[in-house]
Amino acid sequence: MAVTTLGIAACTSRAPERAMQPANRLGREQSPYLLQHAHNPVDWYPWGADAVAKARREQKPIFLSIGYSTCHWCHVMERESFERPEIAELLNRWFVSIKVDREEHPDLDQVYMHAVTALTGQGGWPLTVFLTPELKPFFGGTYFPPERRGTMTGMKELLPAVAEAWRARREELRASADELTAALGRLLNRDVAPGIFSEQLLHAAFNQAAGAFDPAHGGFGDAPKFPRPHELTFLFRYWARTGAAQSLEMATATLDHIARGGIHDHLGGGFHRYSTDSQWLIPHFEKMLYDQALLARAYLEAYQITRRPEYAEAARGIFAYVLRDLADARGGFYSAEDADSEGEEGKFYAWTQADVLRVLGEEEGGLFARFYGVTLEGNFSAEGSAEGGSVSGGGSSSASGGEHGASVLHIDQPLDAFAALNGLAPDALRRRLAASRERLFAERAARTRPHRDDKILTSWNGLMIASLASGGAALDEPRYLEAARRAADFILGPLVRDGILLRRERRGDARYPGTLEDYAFFADGLLALYEATFEPRWLAEAKRWTDAMVRRFWDEERSGFFFRGKDEEPLIVRAKELYDGATPSGSSVAVLVLLRLGRLTVDERLETLGRRALEAAAPLLTQTPFAYPAMFAAVDVALGPTQEIVIAGDPGSPDTAAMLRAVHERFLPRAVAVLHPQGPERAAVEALIPYVKAQESLGARATAYVCEHFVCTLPTHDLTQLIELLQASGASAARGRGEQGGG
Repeated sequence: MAVTTLGIAACTSRAPERAMQPANRLGREQSPYLLQHAHNPVDWYPWGADAVAKARREQKPIFLSIGYSTCHWCHVMERESFERPEIAELLNRWFVSIKVDREEHPDLDQVYMHAVTALTGQGGWPLTVFLTPELKPFFGGTYFPPERRGTMTGMKELLPAVAEAWRARREELRASADELTAALGRLLNRDVAPGIFSEQLLHAAFNQAAGAFDPAHGGFGDAPKFPRPHELTFLFRYWARTGAAQSLEMATATLDHIARGGIHDHLGGGFHRYSTDSQWLIPHFEKMLYDQALLARAYLEAYQITRRPEYAEAARGIFAYVLRDLADARGGFYSAEDADSEGEEGKFYAWTQADVLRVLGEEEGGLFARFYGVTLEGNFSAEGSAEGGSVSGGGSSSASGGEHGASVLHIDQPLDAFAALNGLAPDALRRRLAASRERLFAERAARTRPHRDDKILTSWNGLMIASLASGGAALDEPRYLEAARRAADFILGPLVRDGILLRRERRGDARYPGTLEDYAFFADGLLALYEATFEPRWLAEAKRWTDAMVRRFWDEERSGFFFRGKDEEPLIVRAKELYDGATPSGSSVAVLVLLRLGRLTVDERLETLGRRALEAAAPLLTQTPFAYPAMFAAVDVALGPTQEIVIAGDPGSPDTAAMLRAVHERFLPRAVAVLHPQGPERAAVEALIPYVKAQESLGARATAYVCEHFVCTLPTHDLTQLIELLQASGASAARGRGEQGGG
């Protein structure tokens, strides 16, 4: 989400396919967002040749509206404007109106969001853009009310004004659109000389993070607060490289506050989109698949580093939620759940004290209410949350704005401290709270659920595959590995056509060529799945789609990656994207995949491309380093030292399994791991990774080879010695033995 003209673009939804007047063209689409507008009186077109041809034939400007199905202000604008016949009549008379689901077309959203930001200084959804028939923007904004509201222009005033400007000053508007389009081209595909990436860039990113850190509540900056887990995973890598305790403390403190806050769904697992306050107390209640995937990975890494069980518990809670509520029966994962139900944001999630006591009884209900901050006056109002929240200082449950007496569950005190203050044994308290959560979860299940966006996106599924694979390995949970396998198999089925990776599938309908993030995120998920299972087919698929990614998106002239495929019809500009926003950029993940896959398979070509991409990005990374935390994960790998870990042995033997477990349970961010099996998959592995032919299982026993830049220690059968080698390898990295990059 981003800041709009009304504040935070919170997200809610209504039923996506309701009947009103006869369906317009959008009724033939599969996007839940477009279907929500299928019965508007607006003569909507989906993005495509028909709409553009009409605009050019009739020389009308285009009214472009971009959003997504769980976007609150998108639905406000629909209800206030697009359902009103008088506003629809203005749109139908003077414009060609196009509706776009940003999650289906992130390449369009990227270009036109930058245009509106350049015009107004801010962006968000709904995104409203006026285009020439040549698709060049000349005016735009985000949410517009139907009538003027204070300084905000209303649609009834705006549409006639734009139409009159197009009639009277058409050439002036075209010239302005040409100028803006040229500026966008320079912004989204900078022509700058390559730079040098070095360890100093990592230090600069860390220093910027430390300057923005909130020591009271964790996270960075003030309200609203977004999790951005890739900021935390960067801090873990910086700690592993330098040993800087502050880096680890900032990351774990943030994860602690997020886990205790109202942004965490304490009953159902998983996390909401963001916090409207600085304390992580009052969330915007939407749940996105990508947030679950990225936060799960952050909690898993925190667990690998600290061995604190609450981090593993948070990751398990995320996986439980995703596998229960976002899993399609065919294997893929749905995109999101909405923030509101029955027209109220948070109604599904908030609790009154009376309801807690009714379900649990006085004794258990009272204990639960004290622990989770459920008070008589409440801390939450749906109206306040939708526009930025309504909370008092200090994160207490007695926040203002609780006109309905509803509370968002949160934890003010860690369990051990609460137990001590209340004279309770921690284990007994833990059991009682778990039993109460189960009863309240069952009670909540009878409520009206928020709308679920059931489209399956390749990119976000790639993120979830990587997290489930990592979770299955780190937590020794086969069911997570099986879920990752099924999701990968699903993507490789209906979402592959004629050798092309498609972006979206819904109810049997798969379409739209994948963007860079689809290829990069999916390749990263496949690579993680290989290192979790050591099944060579996943490595082969990772190599296949990485090679395809390079063919489709690599910029041969300037290095780096375009966001949209080179063989597709170009948009008004050829854009790249490096900024790591709510998700890591496709470029960041693509570079990391090139470096890690190149190192694992000894493919020098892939590593060279990864380094060239970092050199191309270096001038931008220097300007605002902490804006690119995921790219710095790639810088960290490129600088080294890297480790290559080969376990040779029978995959089914206990000694091999023990060695693999020793690798999986440790945080080794610059390591790649290989199993050289003594069995039927041996030839397949050797074909993909030729160097392992020389690393044999010795004496019919599991044998470990720990190498640094392919210089290996003596092989060992001893598990204790392997653990020592892994620890020594990590320690050498923490001493900061980095190579200078960039040439």
